[in-house]
Amino acid sequence: MVGLIGRLWNLPYKSIVKEASGKTLAVTKFFCVLHITNTYLCTFALAYGPSMIPTFNLTGDMFLAERLSIKFGKVGPGDIVLLRSPESPRKVMVKRLLGLESHSVTYVVDPMNSDRCDTIVVPKGHVWVEGDNIYNSRDSRQFGPVPYSLLEGRVFCKIWPPKEFGSLMKSGMKDPDL
Repeated sequence: MVGLIGRLWNLPYKSIVKEASGKTLAVTKFFCVLHITNTYLCTFALAYGPSMIPTFNLTGDMFLAERLSIKFGKVGPGDIVLLRSPESPRKVMVKRLLGLESHSVTYVVDPMNSDRCDTIVVPKGHVWVEGDNIYNSRDSRQFGPVPYSLLEGRVFCKIWPPKEFGSLMKSGMKDPDL
């Protein structure tokens, strides 16, 4: 029986097994590189809904977000960020960062019903985020300052729709003095 297995092993099956294992290894390497890139460097994401109009469309825009700026603390007011929702952690949101820790932020409390403004000093380890469409956005005005650890990336390029392809570096800031 051992001789039969040895003879079968030396037939063309050996080359098929080698080729299959080589291709499996190549595919595994590809997915490992993809995972590392998506987790630590850069990710694709989709923004839809009214909160970031006019920067993003209501029906959905695809963009790239890089993750290194968050890790090295290189985000600032005016940047569009990808973050975990403080209210429902399974949800990822896209908002504009308006203040870092110890920054004073003035915001309209309820833009639909009044012009009343309030000012807050962002606590240590937190950021203040708001949607570009203040009339229809759930953001720091409702849930308060967001822990810095919930930030996941800084949006830098819109890739869909193709006619709007391009950089999103601090465009559309509410206050140019930031």
